[in-house]
Amino acid sequence: MQIQAAVIREKGKFNIETVELAPPKSGEVLVKLIASGICHTDTAVIEQFLPVTFPMVAGHEGVGIVEQVGPGVRDIAPGNRVIMTYPSCGVCEHCKEGHPHACEDNFTLFFGGNYADGTKRLTTSDGQEVGIMFGQGSFATYAIADQRNTIKVDVDSDDELAQLCSLGCGIQTGAGAVLNRMKPRAGSSIAVFGMGTVGLAGIMAAKIAGCSTIIAVHSRRGRDLALEFGATHVIDGRTEDVEARIKEITNGKGVNYALESAGQPNIVTTMLNSMAKEGTAILVSVTGETEVPIKLEPQIMNPSVTLAGAVEGCSNPKVFIPELVRFYKEGRLPVNRLNTVYKYEDINQAFEDSHKGITVKAILKF
Repeated sequence: MQIQAAVIREKGKFNIETVELAPPKSGEVLVKLIASGICHTDTAVIEQFLPVTFPMVAGHEGVGIVEQVGPGVRDIAPGNRVIMTYPSCGVCEHCKEGHPHACEDNFTLFFGGNYADGTKRLTTSDGQEVGIMFGQGSFATYAIADQRNTIKVDVDSDDELAQLCSLGCGIQTGAGAVLNRMKPRAGSSIAVFGMGTVGLAGIMAAKIAGCSTIIAVHSRRGRDLALEFGATHVIDGRTEDVEARIKEITNGKGVNYALESAGQPNIVTTMLNSMAKEGTAILVSVTGETEVPIKLEPQIMNPSVTLAGAVEGCSNPKVFIPELVRFYKEGRLPVNRLNTVYKYEDINQAFEDSHKGITVKAILKF
């Protein structure tokens, strides 16, 4: 079938083109897109900060309606509203143990351009195969996805579904890092560095978990939303001594938990220096190549601090995304407050506004 897709043929540029989409194979579904979120990782692909091969269709926060299913699909049917998320192989040790975020093939499936069977489904008018991102390529009017990264959700309307795009990646990453990886005890303290979608999700999740001291460290945006979502304190990282302020807020002890979501390597040192004894610090978005000096004895060993990474919120999306939808419906995860909706044809403007910080989460509406 012929569809419209935002095809990247060279670094930093994409055009909406008519391309041919093959039908779903075994275990796959065909989804008609209602909306797709724009994420920082999409920019990393388009600008080739990540080693992808063009032509490619980016987009990995797609939501829509299932139109067709391939052989062997059992828990998804035509007409279901779904959220598409990250892919996994389903057969490696980590997948079998219910940890698809740690799939042995995750990087290849995220950025290699192919589906799990090593093939592509999109072809240009001149016969050139087109890769996809995250096993979906959601900057298109239709997408093929595996049943493993297609999550059926209970929502009341297409408009409501469109508001939940970021549950597929950004919200899942931030909220999952807190609820699945940290699992903070009620009454504990947490500092969240960076107030984009991921960081603000961390703030919401910290409130859900019952943290009593929730510190938002921001630079240019997110302060008011952080307070709205549950932050008890805010620190401007541009003008304040972050380490000193965190120690002041916590009576000299430091925070029990910390989340890095700003993509700035130097934050790691600040975060470690702000930890309480036996604290846990989680990295989810450090993308720079700058080497970060870490002093093992005073920053990690002596205070018994854990420094760890987390992919996609350490989630099993078949379980966690419906849980996030429940939190949203209960009013505890107001992700709609982050969103600015753009028409699909205004995709370039949506990316520009995201880059400038005009919007927290840009949503493309089809």
